[in-house]
Amino acid sequence: MNGPCSGLWQQEQFALSLLKSPNKLSTLNHLKSLHVYLLRTGLHHSSFAVGNFITHCASLGLMSYAAQLFDQMSEPNSFVWNTLIRGFQQNHSPKYTLYYFDQMRVNNVQPDRFTYPFTIRACSGLLEFAKGVSLHGQVVKIGVNFDVFVGTSLVDFYTAMGDLNMTKRVFEELPDKDEVTWYAMLSSYVNKFNDMGKARDLFEKIPCKDLVIWHTLILGYVKAGDLELAKKYFDKAPVKDLLMYNTILGCLAKNGEVECLLRLFHEMPCRDLVSWNTVIGGLVRDGRINEAMRFFYEMERVNLSPDDVTLASLLSACAQAGALDTGKWLHSYIDRRCSELNAVIGTALVDMYCKCGDLGSAADVFNKMSERDVVAWSAMIMGSSMNGQSRTALNFFYRMKDESERPNDATILGVLCACVHAGLVDEGKKCFYGMSEEFGLTPKLEHYGCMVDLLGRAGLLDEAYSLIQSMPYEPHTGAWGALLGACKIHGNVELAENAIEHLIQLDLEDGGYLAIMSNIYANAGRWEDVSKVRKLMKEKGIGKSQGISSIEVNGVIHEFGVQEKKHPQAREIYDMIDEIYRRLKRAGHVASTREVFFDVEEEEKEKALFFHSEKMAVAFGLIATDKTTIIRVVKNLRICPDCHAAMKLISASFEREIVIRDRHRFHHFKNGVCSCRDYW
Repeated sequence: MNGPCSGLWQQEQFALSLLKSPNKLSTLNHLKSLHVYLLRTGLHHSSFAVGNFITHCASLGLMSYAAQLFDQMSEPNSFVWNTLIRGFQQNHSPKYTLYYFDQMRVNNVQPDRFTYPFTIRACSGLLEFAKGVSLHGQVVKIGVNFDVFVGTSLVDFYTAMGDLNMTKRVFEELPDKDEVTWYAMLSSYVNKFNDMGKARDLFEKIPCKDLVIWHTLILGYVKAGDLELAKKYFDKAPVKDLLMYNTILGCLAKNGEVECLLRLFHEMPCRDLVSWNTVIGGLVRDGRINEAMRFFYEMERVNLSPDDVTLASLLSACAQAGALDTGKWLHSYIDRRCSELNAVIGTALVDMYCKCGDLGSAADVFNKMSERDVVAWSAMIMGSSMNGQSRTALNFFYRMKDESERPNDATILGVLCACVHAGLVDEGKKCFYGMSEEFGLTPKLEHYGCMVDLLGRAGLLDEAYSLIQSMPYEPHTGAWGALLGACKIHGNVELAENAIEHLIQLDLEDGGYLAIMSNIYANAGRWEDVSKVRKLMKEKGIGKSQGISSIEVNGVIHEFGVQEKKHPQAREIYDMIDEIYRRLKRAGHVASTREVFFDVEEEEKEKALFFHSEKMAVAFGLIATDKTTIIRVVKNLRICPDCHAAMKLISASFEREIVIRDRHRFHHFKNGVCSCRDYW
């Protein structure tokens, strides 16, 4: 073929070949060049050419450009209309999907079974119930309601509308169902109507179950909190993919079934970062930081790089255990791999350093963060508060306001805690009563609990009690517990009895409150009432929580209970306890036995005090670390008065700095003085 017609024919063939080669049309410029070819060759009036062009535009998210070419066509056929409608729906533009559907009918082009699935889905996305019902009527009228694609879209539509009866009716009337149809109905029961009984019945009827079907049922049981059935169907699944394994791993981790978690992890044929993070997170939640770090090192060995989730989880573990050495190592690891700290890791580091008692390092990290959100500010404020640096906490709060960062509930809680630890009543009142007016925040139960604690510790017991009575919520254990603690400090037996009545009603399992009440009676010399409280505790089968203290030495966490004897160095620890006892005696220390809860002689009470878990941990720290190392101990309960007094003397006698984090705050002991200034 020669002449102009030959050249036009070649251009036409070239344009058609491009339309059949999606890899050659990957940018807007490519499409524009092709558009020129279509105009030159007259193919912009070809339904086949324009339809394929629209398909390419849809794959690149360029539906506005597709619509321009479409509008140039004089008489697009149903294929082109359907392609345009499908393109808009696939690009999450349901309004345009319905607009062009209406235009299609205005132009007297009959919609067909290829049109309706996308228009019905558009109604689902827009929650256009009336429009969707109208479309249902149209498909019935033209006889395509039994088409599997149309029927499946109707199942999805009535599910989105929350109409279970119509969902079931449409599904059951379909003569033929493919895997997508079965999945749509199963997903309806699982995700919309939360009916796992019907989901299981339907699952058993599905003739061919693929991975998606199995995973939907298993995930449904996970969401419903039925781990046993989730595991049962997981075990029955003929084929398991990584997503299915990770779903069960996450479920086991959440439920604290760590041994099952580890066993399944090791059974997995392959693992991704989610798998490793789930196991590490499960170990962290179970307090098994040493094992969590071993998994981290194993990740490194198999050349799998950690992400923010991994590192934040491990830093959280260090924060919980007070494992400063491990936390510092992780910090150096992060510095070697990241040029700049993001908000997530920066905040995790701040939190870790604060909870390990290293406020200086926390402030250094905080000040180096390029972006600080409200979570980072709150972590710094609460951390300063916990470490007894109340004025520092307030200064961070004022600085936060100066930098126009809006505080949230956690921020205000940190400020109130700072006021509690330093007895800053006026500042606390100003913050509490101003949080609604200044920041639009409504005080929560925790804020009221802090205010009761602040007022009670300061001796304003009547005001604290009045605040509890004026609470817009039902007072919780935090508020009544704070009042009870204040009554113990100030010896108010009558108000303490009022508080303990409410605490017994709210929390029958916590024997700590009854132990405090027993001590209040003992301090008042009311021994008959002491006996009654002890009898009540015995009848209800509750007791005071067991004290456990931990200390990190050379990257390993060592835990101690009262009179710990299982530690490999138990003999040396007991020898050091004897040495501590001798030095305290020489320093004139008299054991405070008022709160020892035993019917034994005074000498036996004094002996029991010397084997409290925090003293055991400090004794180990004295023999296992050099003199320049700060001894850092984490205790699960509040430090007792005798241990507090003893730690001050130990810090002076052994010339060692000791940091103890109890369940409420930090105590930094140095040269015979505590950072709390005995206000705790």
